[in-house]
Amino acid sequence: MSFSLATWNINSVRLREPIVLKLLGEEAPDVLCLQECKSPVDKIPLEGFQALGYTHMVARGQKGYNGVAILSKIPMTEAGAEDFAQLGHARHIAGRLENGVTIHNHYVPAGGDVPDRDVNEKFGQKLDYLTDMRDAFRASAPEKSILVGDLNIAPREDDVWDHKKLLKIVSHTPIEVDHFNEVMEAGDWHDVTRADIPEGLLYSWWSYRAKDWDAADKGRRLDHVWATGDIKAAAHSSRVLRHARGWEKPSDHAPVFATFDL
Repeated sequence: MSFSLATWNINSVRLREPIVLKLLGEEAPDVLCLQECKSPVDKIPLEGFQALGYTHMVARGQKGYNGVAILSKIPMTEAGAEDFAQLGHARHIAGRLENGVTIHNHYVPAGGDVPDRDVNEKFGQKLDYLTDMRDAFRASAPEKSILVGDLNIAPREDDVWDHKKLLKIVSHTPIEVDHFNEVMEAGDWHDVTRADIPEGLLYSWWSYRAKDWDAADKGRRLDHVWATGDIKAAAHSSRVLRHARGWEKPSDHAPVFATFDL
């Protein structure tokens, strides 16, 4: 079974329904994982998605904030949802495909503006969320699993537009990268995107603040696709759909794709 997967922080699934439909119509991934849906589950606009063949969904939502959903053309059942760091936020949902693959969709807290948990509660919440992820994977090693989402960390020097300038900026600080790497190690997770695209600057997010995001190109790779070691060799064809950042009323994130032969 071969299937394609995309992950996308959509920054309001209802506001940006037109570009979700555009992505599904033009790119047709078998599975689409969305973050920051900003919608209760019963308000997600399913009719248009279902008309394009996405008849399966698992999701967690809340009004105005956070929210995660997995849309699928392939039969899928819910496989759990965790409240890491006990924040009471809708930040994780898992779905299991008919071939036994479990897909974890995460929206890790952004962490605020100051990388110091003593003065910034949000930064502490981010680190705690990652610590809980690590501990969960240490306690129960995932198998035949894919983890995707807006993890809000750009771990490598070439995942940001200027490594030195961003070392003290939330999303690229050493302590966040250390936590990120501990999560990967704990679950035997492997970076699918960088396995396919090992060298060069690569981004999936560009700030709304830039007058011309494309020309400025001050991006960060915050959106990730991982696979457990037992299936990492099945992944290929990774890409970032950069031009989607320039669609009408865009998200500040671009979709990230991969294909799995399982």
